[in-house]
Amino acid sequence: MKDRVFIDTNVFVYTQSSVEPEKRSISTRILHDFDCYTSTQVLNEFCNVMTKKVKMTVAEVKQVIKAINNCCTIVIVDCDTVNEALGIKEKYGYTYYDSLILASALESGCQRIFTEDMQDGQIIDGVLRIENVFGVR
Repeated sequence: MKDRVFIDTNVFVYTQSSVEPEKRSISTRILHDFDCYTSTQVLNEFCNVMTKKVKMTVAEVKQVIKAINNCCTIVIVDCDTVNEALGIKEKYGYTYYDSLILASALESGCQRIFTEDMQDGQIIDGVLRIENVFGVR
């Protein structure tokens, strides 16, 4: 049985990277080796980055979103998630949007979140471990 993990936006972005082959390899391996969860918020962020910064076409982004949907369970951000995120923001001091990602990971029953944007090694609510899978920044 594969470990259940939550995937942050940057992991998906690196799966499409032609300039960071090591991070692309790590990201691709993660999606294969784990029971991956992510949220509608992460998909929205991914679409924004890929169309705005990377300049992928809408058709290309749709294709990647379809692949993400095939390898990950997508959780919907709802009012309960928002309320949980506000509590995380207040308790840990993360931005609202990072707190929303952490809340989604907790609601998904994940014990690990793979990202490079938050404090590596920190444990949220005694359950969720933040892991920078790309090494310390």
